[in-house]
Formats: sequence, structure tokens, C-alpha cells
Amino acid sequence: MTELKLPSIDYAALAPILIMLGAALLGVLVEAFVPRRLRNGVQLGLALLAVLAALTMVILEADDRLLTAGRAIAVDGPTLFLQGSILILATMALLLIGERAVERGGAFVAHAAVTAESVDDRRQAENVGGTTEVYPLATFAIGGMLIFVAANDLLTMFIALEVFSLPLYLLCALARRRRLLSQEAAMKYFLLGAYASAFFLFGVALIYGFTSGIPGRPAGVDFATVHAAVADSSTSPTLLYAGMALLAIGLLFKAAAAPFHVWTPDVYQGAPTPVTGFMAACTKVAAFGALLRVFHVAFSGAAWDFTPVLGTVAVLTMLVGAVLAVTQTDIKRLLAYSSIANAGYLLVGVLAPSKSGLSGTMFYLVAYGFSVIAAFAVVTLVRDADGEATHLSRWAGLGRRSPFFAAIFTFILLAFAGIPLTSGFTSKFAVFGPAWESGNAWLVIAGVLTSMVLAFPYLRVVVMMWLSEPGEATPTVAVPGALTSAALAIGVLATLVLGVAPTQLLELANGAAEFVR
Repeated sequence: MTELKLPSIDYAALAPILIMLGAALLGVLVEAFVPRRLRNGVQLGLALLAVLAALTMVILEADDRLLTAGRAIAVDGPTLFLQGSILILATMALLLIGERAVERGGAFVAHAAVTAESVDDRRQAENVGGTTEVYPLATFAIGGMLIFVAANDLLTMFIALEVFSLPLYLLCALARRRRLLSQEAAMKYFLLGAYASAFFLFGVALIYGFTSGIPGRPAGVDFATVHAAVADSSTSPTLLYAGMALLAIGLLFKAAAAPFHVWTPDVYQGAPTPVTGFMAACTKVAAFGALLRVFHVAFSGAAWDFTPVLGTVAVLTMLVGAVLAVTQTDIKRLLAYSSIANAGYLLVGVLAPSKSGLSGTMFYLVAYGFSVIAAFAVVTLVRDADGEATHLSRWAGLGRRSPFFAAIFTFILLAFAGIPLTSGFTSKFAVFGPAWESGNAWLVIAGVLTSMVLAFPYLRVVVMMWLSEPGEATPTVAVPGALTSAALAIGVLATLVLGVAPTQLLELANGAAEFVR
């Protein structure tokens, strides 16, 4: 009888993942046993403590380069950089979620009974019930994202995809003021996400079939086996191309790339705004982290085959995001199409087969994440008696009524447009430069032209805020609480610093831009 050999597990290397998943499980117990009046504070504190502890472990592991858990998890430079990025951006998102969770009638009403101003309000709030389950759902999603960017085989990546996708479907349905719109968005996201997951899993099966055709080699879906199969010229490429296409569909769906972007505007509009910011920043980091590892490690030998196809997807994504953003009348849908266009710019970096392309893409993910969470933080503040005022016509004259926050939002929009001295300019340069050097000038030209088109809707909002007279429908900007103020300050400061002095983060990304195989 052969002895069963268990895979070696480096628990220190897996500590960030274990901390987040453990905190999520504790959050479930908090929901069951902690009194409702204390639940929001306990859940927020637990989630923030877990994120900070996981981030500390990522920093302590900065020099680790290893494969663990039976080679299913890779701990290397890109893994640690992207995990750190997810945790930092998740901290900002949790601050926004925590602020809205204690507002009566806001996006969440977890602590509504405590803040009610009258007996009737208190009774109504108690009837609504708590939504502090947002915290364990968010921490489960963060844990899944940490696995997703570290997965070293396709089955582990699929499991991670489901771990962070399922909580996101539920989080999208938690808006209370626009309950039907929120639930509709969650249903659309769930159904389309289920199809994308099915495509991904079918792609895994085809890739397994492809690797089984190598004489003398065991079949498998770990990236080393797949890479060896791609390099073996004796294998038929039919299953490889079909498998790559199906895997790309699943990953590009999460990245919000065209033509798999159709869920994005509806979900961004219907989900609670703090959740939208969480998705726009953290989910994009996770999706592109997986894309980088799949196409730079497993399928790097087939770059000549997939670059024209993914390049066409990148151009289509930039074009769809830029052109359709011009027609939007809702600020959240505008930011959704902006996110789609930015997915196209990121794909330009993914397709640059060099270390500078990898580092530039990772820098872009961080810079964009800070800016987009700051943007959604401002959106949460522009409110009237009915809640958030997201229609663009309501923002007319906002610069005269609330000049400070209008100036902040103007700065963020200019960063999205890629104006110099902002992180948007630096990040676009970081991905376009390597693409040009690698011979993908056509992608750079498409990126520059669509950036010019995309600047129009941003500038239209700026003109509307500053050059229009405020009317009766112009809402006021709510005084932000401490949590929202902290998230907004971090996002704006990072957008400025990464535009004026990006050297340190660029060097950090460049030093981390090497996969372990």
C-alpha cells in the first residue's frame, strides 16, 4: 500500500487569507449572539481589525517567494502587491460602509433604531431590521479576492471566484431606499455571473483535456503543467484555444470588459453606493490580478495567439466605455462606463509582455482604486430628503452651493481624464509606455483617442457644477462623518501624491513584478 503524502502548507504565507476568512466566520457568530444595539460597532471593528491584521502579515511576508498548499497557492511579488492593494482599498470601502450603516434611511439601516429621532421612527427602524450582515459578506468577499490573485491552478481560481462572487451578489441587494432597483441589479449580476462561472469551469475542463494529450506527462490544471503543455509543439492547439477563450470570458466578465460589460451600469446604479465603490476598486484588482497570472504564467507561450484577440477586446472595451459614457444622465452609470473604459486601458498593460507592463498594470490598479472610492464617497454625500441625488441635472450649480466638495469631485474627474499631476496621467503612462515598446502601438493610439472622448463627460459634469446656477432641485452636500472623511481624504491624497510623486509606488510595483513558477 502506497503511503498518502499530504501537501505541505505554509500557514504563515496563507495567514492573510486565513485571517479574512476567520473574521468572516466570527462575523456570522456576532450576528447570532451579539445584541442588535451593539452589533454594528462590533462588526465594523472586527472587519477593520481583520483587514489591518491581514495587511500586516502581507508586509511581513514581503520577501517570500514560494508555492504552498500543494502548489495551489503562489506567494510571490504580484500576489503580495495585489493582496496589499485589495486590503488597503477594502479598508476605505469598509469605512464608507460603516458610515452608511448607521444612517437612518441611508444605504444601510443597521443601527437605525439607535439614531431614530422619534418613537414612530424608532418603531419603523426596528421593523426594517438590521443589515449588519454586510460586514461578514464583505470580509468573505475580501478573503476570496486574496485567494483569487494567489491561485496557481485553475480549479483553485474557480473556487476563489465563487467565494468572492456570491457575497457580492448579496451585497448588491442591500440598498433600502431603492430596494426594487437594488434587488433587480443583484439578480442581473447573479444570473450573468452564473453564466460566466459556467464558461470558466468549462474552460478548465478543456484545458485539462489539452494537457492530457502530452505523452509521458500527467494531465493537470496547475499553471506549470499548462505552461509545459503550451510549450510542447506536438499537442493540438484546438482545445487550447477553446479553453483559453472560455477562461477569458469568465475573467473578462469580472473585469467589466466588453462585450461582457452589460451588467456593470445596472449593478453600479442599483447597488448601495459604498458597495459599488468596493466592487469598482477591489473586484477590478482581483480580476486583473487573475488575468495577469493566467496569461503571463500559464499561457505565456501562446502570447502570439491571444494578443490580437485580447487586443481587439481592449479596443472594443475602451470604445464602448468612452462613447456610452457621453450619453449617461446618472452619475453612478457614468462612473460605471468610466470603469469599463479603464478596464480597456488595463488590458493594454496586461498585453505588454514585459516586466514593465506587469508593474505598470499593478500601479494602475492601485491608483484607479484610490480615485474611484473617493469618487463614490462624494456621491454618498450629495443627498436630499429622498436619499442620494445621482441624476446629473441635480448636480447643476453644486459648485456654488458646496464649493469644497465640488472642487474635490472636479479633481477626481480630472484624474479620471488623465490630466497631468494626477494619478490618472501617471497610470496611463505606466501602461501605454510598455505597450508601445512591445510593438502594440495600435492599442496605445486607441487608448489615447478614447481618453480624449472620455474626457468630454467628465468635463460636462465639471461645467455643470461650476457654471450653472443652483436651482431648487440642487441638493446640499451632507456633512461627512469621521469614517467617510477618512476614506475621502485617503483617496484624494493618494490621487494627488501618485500624480506628483509616484516614484516609490512605481519602484515597489517594479520590484514585485516577477511571478514564481
